[in-house]
Amino acid sequence: MMNTCSISSRLPSNIALLVLLVCMSFPQASTAGDGKQVVHQLRVYELFENTREAFHERFRDHAQRIMERYDFRIVAMWESRTGERIEFLYLLEWPDEQTMKERWAAFMADQEWSDIKAETSRIHGRFVGDIEDRTLRLTDYSPDTVPLVRK
Repeated sequence: MMNTCSISSRLPSNIALLVLLVCMSFPQASTAGDGKQVVHQLRVYELFENTREAFHERFRDHAQRIMERYDFRIVAMWESRTGERIEFLYLLEWPDEQTMKERWAAFMADQEWSDIKAETSRIHGRFVGDIEDRTLRLTDYSPDTVPLVRK
């Protein structure tokens, strides 16, 4: 079965290009220690101007820290603006899809995270609109590597 890097046709073209570049930046047929195909997950959150900074504070100061507790590997994070739409995107790397599902379930059940979401939502209201979630699998003809630009 061929692996694919799935991109929604709903994503704006600049984000689709970004995803393609990021997908190309990983070694071809990268595998975990047990031989399973490593997968990447792209998360896209629509942000609102009035809660944008509060969202970033919550993600940076709390979500990211709690995700580390569950061995999330965040590869990169971006903010994108297309017209009036603001989006926060981040890319995760997982050893396999089962691990991804298990760790997300643990994170979503985390009491500290639930409490933080409830408190920040009470203070600031709704943080995000649409959330898109993509599981990315490299094609068998993906380039070996393309370096990511770093700060």
